[in-house]
Amino acid sequence: MKASLGHLRDLPSSKLGVDVKKNFAPQYVPVRSKAKTLEELKRAAKKATELFVARTPTGRRGDRLARRPGTGHPEEQVYRVLFNEITERAVKAAFREPGRIDQKKVDAQQARRVLDRLVGYKISPLLWERVRRGLSPGASSR
Repeated sequence: MKASLGHLRDLPSSKLGVDVKKNFAPQYVPVRSKAKTLEELKRAAKKATELFVARTPTGRRGDRLARRPGTGHPEEQVYRVLFNEITERAVKAAFREPGRIDQKKVDAQQARRVLDRLVGYKISPLLWERVRRGLSPGASSR
């Protein structure tokens, strides 16, 4: 078993990271501080025939994170296990009934992330200029 201990990929912090000319496609990049972890997970995943991605049931966000492990496994070999507490009982129960990644939740979260980025990068500078520096029109939902 391996743990990512957080996000492995995100939109870049130095630019918009959304290709508005290509159907608003997000341009995810590896989180710099997680490069070693990402490589370790990829190596471990290559040896596995099935991939179980354990996340707390956080809705759209959890499914998007689980959907993008970057391992190259086909969809039918990737499972999502959900648990609300890290106890032996809860974790074993989650692995007895693994689910699949919900693509609708993945798409919904990705749309939210793209909208957050577009609003943040396009509207925040206007707020800073016209109202007060440091204001934000919304919160991030990585």
